[in-house]
Amino acid sequence: MKRSLAGRIWPNATAIVLAIGFVFPVYWMFNTAFKPTGDIISDVPVWFPLHGTLQHFATAVGAPDFWTLAGNSVLVTAVAVGLSLLIALCGAFALTRMRFKGRKATLLVFMVAQMAPWEVMVISIYMIVRDADMLNSLVPLTAFYMLMVLPFTLLTLRGYVAAVPKELEESAMVDGCSRRQAFTKVVFPLLAPGLMATSLFGFITAWNEFPLVLVLNKEPAKGTLPLWLSQFQSQFGDDWGATMAAASIFAVPILVLFLFLQRKAVGGLTSGAVKG
Repeated sequence: MKRSLAGRIWPNATAIVLAIGFVFPVYWMFNTAFKPTGDIISDVPVWFPLHGTLQHFATAVGAPDFWTLAGNSVLVTAVAVGLSLLIALCGAFALTRMRFKGRKATLLVFMVAQMAPWEVMVISIYMIVRDADMLNSLVPLTAFYMLMVLPFTLLTLRGYVAAVPKELEESAMVDGCSRRQAFTKVVFPLLAPGLMATSLFGFITAWNEFPLVLVLNKEPAKGTLPLWLSQFQSQFGDDWGATMAAASIFAVPILVLFLFLQRKAVGGLTSGAVKG
């Protein structure tokens, strides 16, 4: 009994310590964003501000081009994730349900693309976009974001499609459905957890991406929020309150999306990782 109790306590205690370690920086970011300037620069840490302020958020939102860059980030991220999901879903279905020459080679290409760091290709990407006279445009940025998240999306969805029994489609087709109807009415609803998992990963990747937009989009109104956030400190000097407020605003969409999709996302990632 004692061994059993100790076996439960230590894993739980370790999980709590790790959770505190991961959550504390996020808490401190939001805590600093709401603190008055005097509490931020105080030698004594203020763990719970008694008199919060929204002035830092007003300063952050009032920064030049904030709303334009926020709109650019939402547009680029949404289009890139949507296109990657559409292409990956078609590709995953083909790689799982069909047998054709070069199928294993195609999978290998996507695996290598997933492992390759995109940062090493920034110069090549810049030269391609420059020669096409498309610098400071959201179109190439969206296209490369889509290509960036596509390998993981396809590989994950492939595992999830493989987890759906093929007999379900065959039964639907026996009952009179076409192949397209069998997919849309039977298979597609079962893929919701996998779609949520991959869309969450794609959103985080595209939303946080910085090196590519730094190189391709140098005009202030043609960038995204990561570029604006990187310049924030130089705009406001040592105004840590405004800096933390800007970082909090930038992190809120990811936190909200993760909290909304966390259960489906975990199920989708684990199923896509072990099936197929």
